[in-house]
Amino acid sequence: MPQPLADRIALITGASRGIGHATALALARAGAHVVAIARTVGGLEELDDAIKAAGGSATLVPLDLKDYDGIDRLGASLNERYGKLDVLVANAGLLGALSPMTHVEPKVFDDVMAVNVTANYRLIRSLDPLLQKSDAGRAVFLTSGAAWVPMAYWGPYSVSKAAVELMARIYAAETATTKLRVNIFNPGPIRTRMRATAMPGEDPMTLDTPENCAEKIVDLCLPSYGETGTLYNYRVKKFMSFNPPS
Repeated sequence: MPQPLADRIALITGASRGIGHATALALARAGAHVVAIARTVGGLEELDDAIKAAGGSATLVPLDLKDYDGIDRLGASLNERYGKLDVLVANAGLLGALSPMTHVEPKVFDDVMAVNVTANYRLIRSLDPLLQKSDAGRAVFLTSGAAWVPMAYWGPYSVSKAAVELMARIYAAETATTKLRVNIFNPGPIRTRMRATAMPGEDPMTLDTPENCAEKIVDLCLPSYGETGTLYNYRVKKFMSFNPPS
């Protein structure tokens, strides 16, 4: 079957389970060599088995995204090994505590911001030179509807996702005249461990699967997707522009 990402290097964070695992496998099936980032070695090994079974290949990188020096080393290693990066899918995220803002422990807030916001800034800083070397670099940042609605008790997560969206918009504006395309993807309610933690009374069988969601994320990673500064809302199957009016 056609492999539109053949001979391309795709890096995805949070690849050990859920949407990240499914997207990594979908990228591999599309022909990409996958650089899979996660903290959980066992989950990465399971992903590697699945990718090999599908006829693909992967490089496993056990990395805590709060290790910012490690992110810098990652960029240097990828440059030495491949000389470019074609796809970045910034998927990893922490939910944190669902509680009133006044009850959130400082460490919990700091951890959510460290992984959801600062780590993505450090990824941009480390990997942008490699994405610019690609003839069709693509970066996709995952967000949440929680970034748009001030829902009670979702403070740290909502704030972090709003920050990620604005950071991606700025990055898209700064690279608009280059070959790099930067976009945002909102998966909505998906059958994941994070969703089950946030909504313990919800029937997971009423939710869409990570595998279906992953196929649409891959579409935004293809060289043929030439738009930048778009947000795709998977739940309503709709693109939305986030470019400011002129």
